[in-house]
Amino acid sequence: MGNEQELTILFADVVGSTRLYDVLGDVKARDTISHCIDVMTAAAREFDGSIIKTMGDELMATFEHPDQAMNAGARMHEHITDELEVDGESITIRIGCHFGPAIVETNDVFGTAVNIASRMTSQAKSGQIITTGPTTELLSPEWQANTRQIDLAKIKGRSDQMALFEVIWKKEDATSMVRSISWDEVAANRQGRVTLRYKNQEVEVDESRPMIAIGRADDSDLVVNNHLISRLHAQVELKRGKFRLLDQSTNGTFVLNNKGQELFVRRDSVQLTGEGFIGLGKAVKPDSPTAIYYICDE
Repeated sequence: MGNEQELTILFADVVGSTRLYDVLGDVKARDTISHCIDVMTAAAREFDGSIIKTMGDELMATFEHPDQAMNAGARMHEHITDELEVDGESITIRIGCHFGPAIVETNDVFGTAVNIASRMTSQAKSGQIITTGPTTELLSPEWQANTRQIDLAKIKGRSDQMALFEVIWKKEDATSMVRSISWDEVAANRQGRVTLRYKNQEVEVDESRPMIAIGRADDSDLVVNNHLISRLHAQVELKRGKFRLLDQSTNGTFVLNNKGQELFVRRDSVQLTGEGFIGLGKAVKPDSPTAIYYICDE
């Protein structure tokens, strides 16, 4: 019979592993994923984590304190997302975690905390660490300073909404963070929508979908491929009634509005109004092949 303990549950998995088999072939893809599991295992153990299990391209580990999980997650990203490339293919991972009571039984862990941590992983995109509001409250001041709330979500098994936070594991990428917000405040302030179009893709940001990711990663909401574009290049979000573009890239983002003004932002944010064009990594004109058209309906 298992016993209940309060633990930080962490899940990490390789993004696009199915595609890797198509691109790299069975043997090289298997070896690459196996290497990622070895790296993730070593990172977890480096920060006193316990490996619960590995499942194909995914690892599950537990830690006594959330800081240990964040340290391990950052190390995983440093060695894989930042460094690993095979035959020209960038290999990336995503991570989700949550602190809470869990049932520890023999060589496995069960319970709501495990389910929530798994949900955080499904919310994460390539190169991200996503965690919950209750977990961020237990982090050290250093790690808390590198988190930002990205949404409020309904979690299966809970009657209330739970705040979702992105952990900025690259300290140099950390930007100024906004205060936490309540669901009522979000509902009261969200309005309008912004539509983004690129080639045959179209996405909208509105009160039902308050954030989208743009980049060359296959799991981006808007995928744009170019050697100057980062895997997770930028995000567009609706917050307190305003649409903002947040750059998270190396080369920055250009915005050309309908007034002819060109704005440049790198690892910072800018408000989107009216309509215009977005250039990832370089300035664009309306007829540029990588220009993303946007229009705000506020």
